[in-house]
Amino acid sequence: MRGYACLVFRRHAVEFHDLSADEGAAYMRDAQKLSGAVATITGAVKMNYEVHGNTLPHLHMHFFPRYRGDPFEGGPIVPKQIHTPVYSGEEYNLFVEQLRNALLCGDGATPLGHGERAP
Repeated sequence: MRGYACLVFRRHAVEFHDLSADEGAAYMRDAQKLSGAVATITGAVKMNYEVHGNTLPHLHMHFFPRYRGDPFEGGPIVPKQIHTPVYSGEEYNLFVEQLRNALLCGDGATPLGHGERAP
């Protein structure tokens, strides 16, 4: 999906309850900041979030921007059903640059503190 991003917790942890209260709060602040940046950059009408850890036992959260008319409108996202490139030319690099800029200095706040991972 265009605008997909994944936020990975910096130190090894598998579950939210493995985090201290401060780490959990910081991770959720990072998730909120990443979500807002992706939504602003992409113009998404909705954001979907997934946290599983079944295939990769490390705390991470997936961010899927949703658009009017996207292939999964009205239902869940099934990433394995996307078989064609979602970016052309330099679009991906532009998205990464815009996301990086938004996270590092977009609102004057400090950068993500727990291992942001652009798309």
